[in-house]
Amino acid sequence: MLATHGVAHVYNHWSYMPLLAEQHKRMESFMAPLTVLRLLTPLKISYKAAKKLAESYNKIVGELPQMRGDTVRSVKQAVAENRRAHLLVNNRAEGDAPLLVEALVDQLRA
Repeated sequence: MLATHGVAHVYNHWSYMPLLAEQHKRMESFMAPLTVLRLLTPLKISYKAAKKLAESYNKIVGELPQMRGDTVRSVKQAVAENRRAHLLVNNRAEGDAPLLVEALVDQLRA
């Protein structure tokens, strides 16, 4: 139904959502000319707990390799299919959004 209307599913790495790769598996493919991934919090913890863990927001407090890998694979797939990929990165994901973005860019360039 999403593809019929050109609407994109928004992938969320947030509290109690499935892994990004699992979300994509359930969707079977990208549904629109763009994709959106929101990297909000580590999985299996509340937003409040993620906020407390990340406070100071000036360093990576815990790398999330699965999230990073799923994100890089999704972006590479989207680009290979001539789709735009938009990432929304929150400090609460790993503690410092700009540092996480830098790390993702490095992985995308590798």
